[in-house]
Amino acid sequence: MIIKKVILYSLAILGFYISCKSSATEPKQVSNDKWLLVWSDEFDAESIDNTKWDYDIGTGSNGWGNNELQYYTDRSENIYISNGSLVIQANRETTPYQGSDYTSGRIVTREKGDWKYGRFEIRARLPRGQGIWPAIWMLPTDWIYGGWAASGEIDILELLGHDVYTVFGTIHYGANSPNNVHSGKAYKLRQSPDFFETYHTFSFEWDSKSMKWFVDDSLYQTQTNWYTQGYPFPAPFNQEFHLLMNIAVGGNWPGYPDKSTQFPQRMYIDYVRVYQLNPDYIDSE
Repeated sequence: MIIKKVILYSLAILGFYISCKSSATEPKQVSNDKWLLVWSDEFDAESIDNTKWDYDIGTGSNGWGNNELQYYTDRSENIYISNGSLVIQANRETTPYQGSDYTSGRIVTREKGDWKYGRFEIRARLPRGQGIWPAIWMLPTDWIYGGWAASGEIDILELLGHDVYTVFGTIHYGANSPNNVHSGKAYKLRQSPDFFETYHTFSFEWDSKSMKWFVDDSLYQTQTNWYTQGYPFPAPFNQEFHLLMNIAVGGNWPGYPDKSTQFPQRMYIDYVRVYQLNPDYIDSE
């Protein structure tokens, strides 16, 4: 009986050892994909996907500011799909449209695509000309911290049409206007093809500690310092934001069209892709 107990005890110890060893050496789930695609539009359909996009319609009288000249519409003359790209088109009207000499398009994902953190990748070809101001940017879906810019604004890219070699990445924050502040940098191409001549890829990565801007996978800016009055970091950029894409005509920053400005001007967007961090990603570097 004593011998039997010793044998059973030894077998139990051995089984426990094998079980622990097996558990300790069990491989972790590893992924080489840091980012998981969660939302996209490749613009391969014949018409704009209204489950993903909506339109802002109107002028600066809607409270959008900047003393711009265009009236944003949802007409096919101003926003449409052609040859696998979304096209936003700014026109000079032969007769005023809703009191404006210029029309354009402004498309948004508000309440159809809203994200807190992620990687945003847009392949686009931009317009040119004095007074032409294309932008791909983000606004808060719920203005938790107050009006503009206390609740923040993220500019993934802006271009002033008289310089088709330079784009800007900027964030706005701090307090309600006019007590807001902004910070950002410019990226300048060193050679052709410029942003008008061909497509380039614009990417933006955003988490609770930093924001990064890329052109054609080249990192040109990292920001880690922002604030909004009365709230702890990382406010205001710790809420859901949505995408906007538009061409403005005129305004305080780019100035106004002149005799050299040709119309129509178009921004072509080949795709928009939104990624979020893969929880199973392990950096092997």
